[in-house]
Amino acid sequence: MKYYDNVLETIGNTPLIKLNKITKGIKATVLAKVETTNPGNSVKDRMALKMVEEAERLGYIKPGGTVIEGTSGNTGMGLALACIAKGYKLVCVLSDKQSKEKMDILRAVGAEVVVCPTNVEPDDPRSYYSVSKRLAEETPNSWYVNQYDNPANTLAHYEQTGPELWEQTEGKITHFVVGVGTGGTISGTGKYLKEQNPEVQNLGIDTYGSVFKKYHETGIFDENEIYPYITEGIGEDILPKNVDFSVIDHFEKVTDKDAAIMTRRLAREEGIFVGNSAGAAVAGILQMADKFKEGDVVVVLFHDHGSRYVGKMFNDDWMRERGFLDEGLKNGLDLVAQHGDSPLVTCGSEELVSHAVAKMKGFNISQIPITKDGKFVGFVDDSRLYQQIIEDSSCMDKPLNQVMQDPLPVLGSNAKIEEISAKIDRQVPAVLIDLGEDKFHIVTRYDLINAIG
Repeated sequence: MKYYDNVLETIGNTPLIKLNKITKGIKATVLAKVETTNPGNSVKDRMALKMVEEAERLGYIKPGGTVIEGTSGNTGMGLALACIAKGYKLVCVLSDKQSKEKMDILRAVGAEVVVCPTNVEPDDPRSYYSVSKRLAEETPNSWYVNQYDNPANTLAHYEQTGPELWEQTEGKITHFVVGVGTGGTISGTGKYLKEQNPEVQNLGIDTYGSVFKKYHETGIFDENEIYPYITEGIGEDILPKNVDFSVIDHFEKVTDKDAAIMTRRLAREEGIFVGNSAGAAVAGILQMADKFKEGDVVVVLFHDHGSRYVGKMFNDDWMRERGFLDEGLKNGLDLVAQHGDSPLVTCGSEELVSHAVAKMKGFNISQIPITKDGKFVGFVDDSRLYQQIIEDSSCMDKPLNQVMQDPLPVLGSNAKIEEISAKIDRQVPAVLIDLGEDKFHIVTRYDLINAIG
């Protein structure tokens, strides 16, 4: 009989799969190192097990102890497998931008999940870095993993991922492309590959809102580079000790939108159902196309499985809300369709300002067309209306015909987006679209921004 003694023995030896359709314009051979065949469905299984084994060897954790870690989800899954096999408890601390699927999966494998806000400074006591450290200090017989600075993270990839790639490509690999988060994968794998052939190029994928690229190029840690982003698992607002900038030849930044769209394309065009960082990596390869020539062998590592993103990148509504779906919006009718069945909210010219304010609050809208005898005779805008109210509180009891502005422009449903955009400016925040049969709808600046997005 041929079998494994436990699930941990199935980690590693993941396949290389050639990309064909998406990379058709790339002269080089592009191979994907698909890490989803690991038992926890991600590359993080490798370093999670290594970090636990090193902690045991060094006496950092004792039988029956508790493992505590801040994670974007995948390291937590790898740690969960190790803890199940070895008899430890696990507490995972995640930021609230991580997918619900990741949180649910961690709970399913017995981890306690603590969720922290994303948009706080790393040293803020609410951040998932700070909460992880505090829990480790408060919990008896516990060990704080700290994947960002734990050298076993990099060591796992130096000992496993690098040698696997060298053997699988028969030493022909010329470029290694991977998203950079904690830095362990690119640093460990990259170091091994450069030791075999110093000409191998290690290309890190970064995201907008992360400090890596600028720091690598200038040595400056620029806090102005830091802002919230959607892409999961890559980029940082800190400099983890596991990021060895000396083995990284170049960082390529990829937008949230390009990463999300490419993630979906990988599933539909290559049949490879993987996560958001894989989409970012392939989008980065296309951006760097001029770096690759005939005969090059480019290996891109796919971190994790697409099942962890079914409520995000693989959900049309989620993508649409963020303006990530290119649905070919061309005219007024297309813009109106984005509102669904929401009716046009209006007020009569004799109604009071207080009525308009109530409707703005109730429907969460900024502009209201004003009608008289079935015709549009003006409109009110929240910013100007509220300013008038602040200056004169009695304004609330005035009829709208005393405070309204000139009517909004009316355009046909076939009016192109460019025509609509030309009508909207600082004084005119919206237009009305004539749908026929005495039906109208409003299109605002926000609708145009969504269409452009």
